[in-house]
Amino acid sequence: MLVTLQLHKQKIIFLFLLLSVCLGVTWYLGEVKQWAEIDWVDVIGEGGSAGAMALWIAFILGSRPQGRVTNLLTLGLGFMMVAFWQDALDEFIRMPSHQWWDQGLESVAMPIGILLLTYGLYHWYQEQLQVNHTLKKREQLFRDHAWLDRITHLSRVDFLKQQLRQIGRQQEQDALSLIMIDVAQFSVFNRLYGQTEGDRFLYQLAEYLQLNMRDQDLLTRYAADRFSIILPSCNAEKVKSIAYQLEDAVAHFYYRLHDSDETYVPRILTGVACTQGFESICLIDLANKDLTKNKSSLNVA
Repeated sequence: MLVTLQLHKQKIIFLFLLLSVCLGVTWYLGEVKQWAEIDWVDVIGEGGSAGAMALWIAFILGSRPQGRVTNLLTLGLGFMMVAFWQDALDEFIRMPSHQWWDQGLESVAMPIGILLLTYGLYHWYQEQLQVNHTLKKREQLFRDHAWLDRITHLSRVDFLKQQLRQIGRQQEQDALSLIMIDVAQFSVFNRLYGQTEGDRFLYQLAEYLQLNMRDQDLLTRYAADRFSIILPSCNAEKVKSIAYQLEDAVAHFYYRLHDSDETYVPRILTGVACTQGFESICLIDLANKDLTKNKSSLNVA
């Protein structure tokens, strides 16, 4: 987050100067109230709202790159924060009745902020549609960052089970299949090149697998070097064909080691399972059993 915030120094400085100008002008034009005159309920409400705006801006700037959507969201929240900030200053500093600064700033800053934020949210919505399309093979029907694997950026086994139940309920009449994928000799790769290189390899393999999947399929990280793919509306014959195609595709995946001209060509083994009368959640056990059988027949660790 701190690294991303560094990209937005100018915005942060601008907002800080804007708040400082409001404080300075209000202090210069007004008169500080007595302690007993301060309404602390209003201070908490209006000051807390300004603080919430500042926190939202920090979340946006700490998680987004530079661009039009980021600028619009930041400006919109920034103007709203200024309006709440000026409201909070009113609780400490009394402005003369003939001064336009106080009411004028509040009346102008809030609607401008709402308009900019609304326009920014519209473009964020358009952006999100594209992001959803990109993440379709990772999320499908559900999104929860708590289930995200930090190495492969795929969802973990809990998400897999949740999706199997949900997809199974939605298509009770259609075949639902699962492919379990295991990377052969991955422990040897880790010993030779280290865990950091191993993590990098798993991430790139996950990206490569997604390129060779159908749009409606869902890839998750099951455990360690094992992946799983949910295939809705896919019968036993088709899932076996897809599993073979994935094995063949990975056999042509040349992973380039970090800061090296050396390449590594991995091999994967697969196990498949199809509902065919079984509960959807049982697919995990069935696919793992089929994978274990295939590994034993080929004598692969």
